[in-house]
Amino acid sequence: MKQEKAEIIQAVEALAHEKDISTDLLFTAIEEALRVAYRRNLPRDAVEPASVVARMNRVTGAINVYARMMVVEEVTNPASQITLEDAQKFRPGAQIDDIIEKDVTPKGFLRVAALTAKQVIMQRIREAERGKIYDEYVEKTDEILTAVVQSTDEHNVYVELGSTSGILEKKECIPNEVLKEGDHVKVYVLEVQRGVMPGTNGPQVRVSRIHPNLVKRLFEMEVPEIAGGVVSIKSIAREAGSRTKIAVSSNDPMIDPVGSCVGQQGGRVKRVVNELNDEKIDIIKWSDNPAEFVANALNPAHVVVIYTADEGKVCRAVVPDNQLSLAIGDKGQNARLAAKLTGWKIDIKSESQIQGMEDMEDEYGNPVGVSDTYEAFEPFISGSVDLDDDTL
Repeated sequence: MKQEKAEIIQAVEALAHEKDISTDLLFTAIEEALRVAYRRNLPRDAVEPASVVARMNRVTGAINVYARMMVVEEVTNPASQITLEDAQKFRPGAQIDDIIEKDVTPKGFLRVAALTAKQVIMQRIREAERGKIYDEYVEKTDEILTAVVQSTDEHNVYVELGSTSGILEKKECIPNEVLKEGDHVKVYVLEVQRGVMPGTNGPQVRVSRIHPNLVKRLFEMEVPEIAGGVVSIKSIAREAGSRTKIAVSSNDPMIDPVGSCVGQQGGRVKRVVNELNDEKIDIIKWSDNPAEFVANALNPAHVVVIYTADEGKVCRAVVPDNQLSLAIGDKGQNARLAAKLTGWKIDIKSESQIQGMEDMEDEYGNPVGVSDTYEAFEPFISGSVDLDDDTL
């Protein structure tokens, strides 16, 4: 009998080692299973104790079930009370109001409880495994992972992420990107939930292909200067599947932040573009001078003059006549992304439009110039912001 009990301990320890979970967790699961099994198999005419605990000896494997009862002078509730005389049979020295544990282990109980205990133990093991996976992936929130497409339906793309699976909702997919079973793609981890994902044994992991931070993480992977903290990404504006603008700066005057991100012969940025299904990327130099930053953000258009006002964060950008459409972009995209990148409202005018405004007169016949209309604005000559080589 002792050998059989020793085998129980060995089995628990082996299972804990195999599943890489705590032996205490398994012992606790067994004891809980035994407590449940005791209550389920109690004879109908028996008085059910109000409080029952089961214990398994961690050395010998011996199993006992105890009823927790209060010592009283006169029993009014047999389920939770015991007389002082009876209590002292189990624990000499027991006193009134003490809580004692009375051994109520039925004969042959281990055999009766085996199936129930096995079910509860396996459930706890599954919960422990899910908990480990959750802990592993919750730390990956706001990071990128390589995913393998498993299947798709009209609402979601289901991907394999390693030890669990993820959901890429259609709204989180790059527009017009077709993902097929077996494709390898980079995804950004939005959220990890404890609930079990249907059809898997792991937590629900929501991922995205359109989040701006996907671009940020890809550049961190491709550009050592960013990973090392020399170059930093100050802001990102993205319209997934079409165009992204990123503003970068360097804390080392000898390091060109734009050139670092572009790489030799454009190799670094091209790898990011390829991962994003050929999405165009503008890399511009960040500046703490708002006028210069806005001028750079309107790349690839060349800006002649910027008028800025701190109040309200609005500005007027003046561009050559032949670059007005380039500055605004298709359906206003370039101006829209520049405004989002900088946080400024940008009014774009051509040189001829500005000249026309300068030639305007008010109702009294007095000239109305830009500086009169925007008296708080100050002109800024931007210099060249032609970064065509850095625009893909």
